[in-house]
Amino acid sequence: MWDYVLDRRGQIAQQALQHLSLVVQCVLLGTVLALLIAMAVYRSPRATALANGVSAIGLTIPAFALLGILLAPFGFGITPAVIAVTFYAALPVLRNAVVGLAGVDPALIESARGMGMSRLATLLRVEVPLAWPVILAGVRTSTQMVMGIAAIAAYVLGPGLGGFIFTGLSRLGGANAVNSALTGTIAVVLLALVLDLLLVLAGRLTTPRGIRV
Repeated sequence: MWDYVLDRRGQIAQQALQHLSLVVQCVLLGTVLALLIAMAVYRSPRATALANGVSAIGLTIPAFALLGILLAPFGFGITPAVIAVTFYAALPVLRNAVVGLAGVDPALIESARGMGMSRLATLLRVEVPLAWPVILAGVRTSTQMVMGIAAIAAYVLGPGLGGFIFTGLSRLGGANAVNSALTGTIAVVLLALVLDLLLVLAGRLTTPRGIRV
């Protein structure tokens, strides 16, 4: 296997970069969308319940099924991969953002409003920072989950390390089939670990000192 990796190190590096780029961009997009939705619904119990229900139901949809559905309108390539990965990336963040924002002490919100802060300023300067550790936990969960989903996106010819995995699985019993599948799988795991460590560091740098655990 080591010889297999050395012979294809350039291709592995390129597809690892594509995989990382796909995941990071989709997680960022999914986080922004999830935060906007959470900010819009967290004050309404009914809207919050609806958002949590959508998040829970969305996570039960098999990635293969969603990618298959997206093939009809978008065909093969990057577009269905980005849509699917972003969809799954947003769900854990949405759930955590709603929980985190709804869990902020009302007394702190009233104090901020009493100091003359507008509702938007209170949201951005008080509620979001206090809820940030919970939101970031959702981002970490989302990132780990979509690392694997991004590999499945190779089913629709999406970019990334899933190409090695699907190539190996399609050639089981042939030369280097196992090496190909293992290379893709191990590379995905290593990328997930590295990205999680970066998110932990980002959490330490962005979480207000007074609420760090």
